[in-house]
Amino acid sequence: MRKFNGKSNISGSIIEKYRELRNMSREDLAEKLQLLGLNIDRVTIYRIEQNSVILKDFELIAICEILNIGLDQLKPLLKQK
Repeated sequence: MRKFNGKSNISGSIIEKYRELRNMSREDLAEKLQLLGLNIDRVTIYRIEQNSVILKDFELIAICEILNIGLDQLKPLLKQK
């Protein structure tokens, strides 16, 4: 499995932060994603937030859209070591 600094994805912490800032549960986010046609449940969201699952580009775009996260908010993640 490909990893970056030992993680399967690097956006999980940002997703968790903004989900909590929006007072949204993992179940709420999963429901909104399912309405967009993405088969992601609350357990998968937990695994995304723990950086233990690979996040596909279309999933990331949908999550960012729902949580109102801009690309500029994700860029600093690449600089983390």
